[in-house]
Amino acid sequence: MSSIRNVIKFAAADFACAGIDNGRFNARLLLSYLLNRAVWSHEEELLDTKTLKKFQALISRHIAGEPVNKITGQCAFWTLELKVTTDTLDPRPDSETLIEATLEMFINRKSPSRVLDLGTGTGCLLLAALSEFPTATGLGIDNSQAASEVARHNAWMTGLSDRAEIRCQNWNSLQDNQFDLVLSNPPYIAEGEILTLENGVRNYDPINALLGGADGLDAYRALAPVLRRALSYNGITIVELGIGQANAVADIMLQAGLQEVNRKTDLANIPRALVLK
Repeated sequence: MSSIRNVIKFAAADFACAGIDNGRFNARLLLSYLLNRAVWSHEEELLDTKTLKKFQALISRHIAGEPVNKITGQCAFWTLELKVTTDTLDPRPDSETLIEATLEMFINRKSPSRVLDLGTGTGCLLLAALSEFPTATGLGIDNSQAASEVARHNAWMTGLSDRAEIRCQNWNSLQDNQFDLVLSNPPYIAEGEILTLENGVRNYDPINALLGGADGLDAYRALAPVLRRALSYNGITIVELGIGQANAVADIMLQAGLQEVNRKTDLANIPRALVLK
């Protein structure tokens, strides 16, 4: 038998040897998942051999490259706790930049009544926006049935299912001029960059949610006319950007009749959210 304190200590050391950052934090997440409760206030508690073996199996999976979120099936985004699977892209802090940009844009204007999330995945952008605008309703669209089911589950789990509709369909079937706010995190990784991604992303996130064609911009080209049609009068759209893509995406959007309003950077000072009208 061993205490929770020592188990976490040894797991963190194993992660460090494997070159994995945030080892102690990840060890706590995995052990909390295994025990189905918080562990920070029970560090002297002893764990039996059966539990230790199960925990070691989780450690081995993470060292082999499986992300903690995929092991636990949960991911924090904005103020929400969401379900994730191998059918969905893990929500990342970069994408929270879109929610920050949204709140900034609506400080001095009427809150949106209708919100659209194109390529909704887990539903993270739609649900985060609806959590900030309690009178709004929204629609999340994804072409993956499996991802759509995850988004529906997350809408229910966050208590937003009465205001969030999830559909599995393509973008072109949308009606015109329906939405005051349109959000999207499209696939934007160029084909030649796939092998440069972390193993946890390349091997456990759905490839269709990552690949943006030869130059990473194919999804933006398809998205631009849809965004233009979907926006209501004075509506705002905000799309996520890959590194170094801001100018190219702004040009694509301008050709579709969308004018750049702002670019918001992420914590690394990289332009991550392009605001358009």
